Amino acid sequence: MASRSQAPLPEGRDERFPFPHRRGARRDAWSGLLALTLGGLSVSAAVPTLDHLFPAAVQAGTTRRVAGVGKWDPWPPRVWVGGEGLRVEPTSESGTFEVVAATNAVPGPRFVRVFNDDGTSAPRFLIVSGTPQTDEVEPNDALGKAQPVGALPASIQGRLGKSGDVDSFAVTVAAGQTLVAAVEAHTLMSPVDAVLRLVDARGVTLALNHDDGRTLDPFLVWTAPVAGTCVVQVFGFAHPADSDIRFTGNPKCVYRLHLTTGPALRQVRPLGVQRGAVTPLAFVGWNLGGGPPAAFPFDAVGLGGGLSRVVLQPPGFAIPFELAVGEGPELPESEPNDLASTARALPVPGAVTGDLALAGDEDRYSFPVKKGDRLSLEVKAASLGFPLDAWLKVEDPAGKELARNDDADGADPRLDWTAPADGSFVAAVGNLLHRGGEDLLYRLEVRRAVPSVKASVVENAFTVASGATHEIKVSLQRRFGFESRVTLAAVDLPEGVTALPVEVGPKESEGVLKLVAAAGAKPFGGPFRIRVGGEGVAPESWVGMELVTSGENNGVPQGFRRLVLESIDRLWLTVTVPPKKAEPEKAK
Repeated sequence: MASRSQAPLPEGRDERFPFPHRRGARRDAWSGLLALTLGGLSVSAAVPTLDHLFPAAVQAGTTRRVAGVGKWDPWPPRVWVGGEGLRVEPTSESGTFEVVAATNAVPGPRFVRVFNDDGTSAPRFLIVSGTPQTDEVEPNDALGKAQPVGALPASIQGRLGKSGDVDSFAVTVAAGQTLVAAVEAHTLMSPVDAVLRLVDARGVTLALNHDDGRTLDPFLVWTAPVAGTCVVQVFGFAHPADSDIRFTGNPKCVYRLHLTTGPALRQVRPLGVQRGAVTPLAFVGWNLGGGPPAAFPFDAVGLGGGLSRVVLQPPGFAIPFELAVGEGPELPESEPNDLASTARALPVPGAVTGDLALAGDEDRYSFPVKKGDRLSLEVKAASLGFPLDAWLKVEDPAGKELARNDDADGADPRLDWTAPADGSFVAAVGNLLHRGGEDLLYRLEVRRAVPSVKASVVENAFTVASGATHEIKVSLQRRFGFESRVTLAAVDLPEGVTALPVEVGPKESEGVLKLVAAAGAKPFGGPFRIRVGGEGVAPESWVGMELVTSGENNGVPQGFRRLVLESIDRLWLTVTVPPKKAEPEKAK
């Protein structure tokens, strides 16, 4: 039995889909407008924007229309899709696209851009689903107008389209059934902090959730004491938050609502899988009775390097679950392990999944090192949605504290540590709040701190005019003593555009790549990449742009901390050609 994401969801080859032949005349007319000149001044189109596609998901093997939320003048723009099995074409109706998802399209998110001769939109998401999708039907604000939901599980694609919008969905449950509901909005880059509320036929609140612990998206679980119909409501507040205290709504506020009375995961042990191996997983959750096997084998043999997490969604499970990916064995905790004398052995690299079930509990793990070994020790708990504010420390065999951290990645701790001597040392994990509970899970990973470099840019699209040069600044983040020279080389450039490889010295943190467009370069719009090379650089390393942000403004969270795709390395290049100036008429 295989999970949905035992292999990474690749962007694959680039697919650009030209307009159908029957629209050629219209396309030529728009192209003529782009080159229109009047008195030597050009009239050009504005760079298109794409804020969202609605609905945000399509089922593999289907064709449907989706609405674009953005600006484009004139219509239609062209469309680029990252990955195989998905085709997106503008229709004759402004703002509407036809999406064709191949039967064999791999489920998962894709990047989509719209572009014209002047530039491209930012990349946005379109999800390929392996299961049927249901569209929200308005009006459904009031309880009496709640949209009936048929058989469960169901994935509903909705939008809080106006200020004050509340979407209601009627669900029938049997006595003793457990309903699980989850919303994707924040992770789709929607500007809404969504809320889930469950009410009875009278409007009395039965359950409510605002955040799932990992993101601003809600997750709700409720067991029906009696049979009947309840109403699931979706609404939200503006994100980033503003001074208005009211339910938000606009065309950008798209979401996916997942509903099920079938199996759903609360946790998995271990919380990670080993790359290149099959890891048995034990399930903990709701509605599992007799359904899933006692040990679900997750096959990670095909996982590529660099992938730090994957999505698990076994057959019959409506809501996906995220797993970490490590390089070593994934072990279970074994008590007692409170003291250095009872510390459990942990290989390097390796990871262990444990819990702090009792108040004041501390877990210890022994790991071997040689003097001078550089290690990275990291605990994941809060970022996985568990209510644990963990601390992490390294101790010598006598119990002396050598290093300690409690907040490195949000509320999760991490230590970069160098061994002072040969021998076995101890990693200890505890709770800052000294509380205990069966849901206070963590994953501790210990790995060798291999010198590495990460190259990034702050933009994902660049424009160069024919006969001109454009400079791209690439930042290098060196870790664990990486001091090698790095080369930057642009690939997949169009004809007429060149870029000499750039060598960045061992002490430098920035390189500048120059894109040179020849005077005769033709107009172009398409993706390209910048390869990162050098001694000690991982194979297939590319310059990327991070889409996630974690800033705050006076304590108010900004940006999106978790996304279905969090970075893009297929950068965009637009080559523009200055229009020819109209020649003045000769005097008669």
